[in-house]
Amino acid sequence: MLRSTKIVATLGPASSDPTVLEKMVRAGVDVARLNFSHGTAEDHLRRADLVKEIGRKAGRTVAIMADLQGPKIRIGKFKDGRTTLEPGSRFVLDAACELGDGERVGLDYKALPRDVEPGAVLLLDDGKIVLEVTDVRGSEVQTLVRHGGVLSNNKGINRQGGGLTAPALTPKDMEDVRTAAKLQADYLAVSFPKSGADMYMAGELLRAAGGKAMLIAKIERAEAVTEAALIDIMRACDGIMVARGDLAVEVGDASVPALQKKMIRLAREHNKLTITATQMMESMIDSPVPTRAEVSDVANAVLDGTDAVMLSAESASGRYPVQTIEAMDRICVEAEQTQPVNLDQDFFNRVFTRVDQSIAMGALFTAFHLKVKAIASLTESGSTALWMSRLNCGVPIYALTSQTSTRYRCALFRDVYPLMVKYVGSDREELLAEAERVLVDHGVVKRGDIIVLTIGEPIGKAGGTNTMKIVRVGQHLKS
Repeated sequence: MLRSTKIVATLGPASSDPTVLEKMVRAGVDVARLNFSHGTAEDHLRRADLVKEIGRKAGRTVAIMADLQGPKIRIGKFKDGRTTLEPGSRFVLDAACELGDGERVGLDYKALPRDVEPGAVLLLDDGKIVLEVTDVRGSEVQTLVRHGGVLSNNKGINRQGGGLTAPALTPKDMEDVRTAAKLQADYLAVSFPKSGADMYMAGELLRAAGGKAMLIAKIERAEAVTEAALIDIMRACDGIMVARGDLAVEVGDASVPALQKKMIRLAREHNKLTITATQMMESMIDSPVPTRAEVSDVANAVLDGTDAVMLSAESASGRYPVQTIEAMDRICVEAEQTQPVNLDQDFFNRVFTRVDQSIAMGALFTAFHLKVKAIASLTESGSTALWMSRLNCGVPIYALTSQTSTRYRCALFRDVYPLMVKYVGSDREELLAEAERVLVDHGVVKRGDIIVLTIGEPIGKAGGTNTMKIVRVGQHLKS
């Protein structure tokens, strides 16, 4: 059975072996995530080549996502590698300190004393340690330990409620954008954006480097989750990632489920993509089966309408990367069977301002009510297929394109299955015959099936979809 929701898998030591990676691809990976927080540019270039080679061998379209590290706001190192903080004790975060001890530690992020004031709450090591700022003196942030524990080298710092001013794009990120362009990444994920301006800057850097990747904004700052901020960010990118790790630390873990639903709903309304990430199958780092809670978490993201669900350490460093993807595939397919189709209701109060968008919506409506076998979108840019995928009509959408880059970017769209057409001329009947041939050859449809097909004229012009046809398969094929 076809799976509508896509699977993003992070590559790492556990998935570097070509044999393992091929098993992962065959198990259902749609997008391979290269985490630029680890590894060198050469590592990423090598992995990207391997993914594309294995995808071709397995007959699957696997896109590449380059994920920028972003600003890492961390403490420095300790003389002994760690210290233990007792609740009620005093502890100093000191931008001038070289090596820490039981009373103080240095800061990689030297601007922290400017960003905080007495009463601010700092969360270290993903919220495991909680410090309340009591005073700021020069390079020193003096704190009272609220929740203690073992604190080791280079642990991350978040401020409760947000407010740290670190820019979204660091000098390392700017260099990594050039690497992403060089390896021809299909998606570029930007960490910690606060506004649309951060995403515009990433887009400009990418284009200057010759990259054509679609931009994904990782929503993980408290400042980014208001409706106004989300819409501002979405206008400047192609999709968002619900990055639940850092976000939960900044806004509180209890707020995240409702925020996830809100973000996915807003993104679909604004024709943007969504990826739901962080700890989806965390126990499978060490276990061959997921917990019941993880099964529910993945299924709920599917029911929320996410385009993709993402694996991090589970596929990068876990013991069971292939089994994890198989489990995620199984959960997604099962959840999709129960998803209601409310297409007539979804059309209420919608206004279409573009011809190609109107054709896309018309194709959905027709396919749903005529109960056709498939929707075939002949597309240069992938836009028509993307618009169709924002509403659930219960009919699979095949993006037929002659553009290799479009084929790979469509790999992340929910309900969309990209296929290559080789015809690049301007004869309409020849193109329609090629489209039917590709669908039949891939076993998607057979002669006599009815499909809804969208096409643009003049042929070959991006953004020019202006025609919808109801086609009985075989009418353009020569026997």
